[in-house]
Amino acid sequence: MALKIGQLARRAAVSLQTIRYYEREGLLPEPPRLSSGYRLYPDSMVRRVRFIKRAQEIGFSLAEIRELLSLQADGRRERTAVRSLTQAKINDIDGKIRTLKAMRTALSRLTDRCSGCGPVSDCPILESIDSEEVLR
Repeated sequence: MALKIGQLARRAAVSLQTIRYYEREGLLPEPPRLSSGYRLYPDSMVRRVRFIKRAQEIGFSLAEIRELLSLQADGRRERTAVRSLTQAKINDIDGKIRTLKAMRTALSRLTDRCSGCGPVSDCPILESIDSEEVLR
């Protein structure tokens, strides 16, 4: 069964703009159009759109999703490629977590230096941010 863009969006639980965006990014193949200009998507695109959306939700970038889709399309490839891509994403997330923890520590130290009382001109938080001192 062929679906118009609105039907695809509803069934995949995304917006029309998301479908158009995925098309522009090359994650969805250009669908055939009726003489009226309406796009007609095969029913299988619902699953593909959901796959893309779920992959985004767990942190994969569009480039990584493109690679996952390519791996999925070539069923003869070994799982190691998918596993390697996923492990690289985990490593990337771990790095971001370390960075966020360091940022939190720096902000906590700055907050501890400030009583919250007095004029902003003497605020130790602003002074620390403005200084050349390392905020760690």
